[in-house]
Amino acid sequence: MKIGVLALQGAVSEHMDMLKRVGVESYPVRKAEEIEKVDGLVMPGGESTTMGRLIQAFQLEGVIKKRFEEGMPIYGTCAGMILLSNRIEGFDQFKFGFIDLKIIRNAFGRQVDSKEIDLNVKGFDTPFHAIFIRAPVGKDPGKNVEVLAEVPEGIVFAREKNVLVSAFHPELGNDLRVHSYFVDMVKKFLK
Repeated sequence: MKIGVLALQGAVSEHMDMLKRVGVESYPVRKAEEIEKVDGLVMPGGESTTMGRLIQAFQLEGVIKKRFEEGMPIYGTCAGMILLSNRIEGFDQFKFGFIDLKIIRNAFGRQVDSKEIDLNVKGFDTPFHAIFIRAPVGKDPGKNVEVLAEVPEGIVFAREKNVLVSAFHPELGNDLRVHSYFVDMVKKFLK
């Protein structure tokens, strides 16, 4: 199993470290041919407008859409969540539209308003310590979206088919459960 981490911006090495701790090989990917060779793709946080422009500049949109349509699992954190959604309130920016979720950018406020909370996650026995940094939230999920966690502001962890999104940054903590969840999605894809 090979998981690619989109290495255009954001916490690339942190995601790779978490995947290594789960026992999976991961690679930074920047080119279409590299994305063709992986079994799963992580889209890290960063600045979603910039990341969208870089995806287009490096001509990655087509290969990512093709791999999504083939069923390859994709996991987006924070800016990755924004890019994978199909609706972004108040912003006309690049998005893939892979998950039927309206996104509210910077739902918790500015960087100084970032926070950490213990989050109840569907399927987890104990709360997950979640780190939010200028995080988005989801609203108005489509009927096929499974909401895995939410806070009063909105949805912060969700899945639709082969797409997983979180508003928080599990790569910045020590809890491996979110990355393990994604790895399980990739294992099912490879069967």
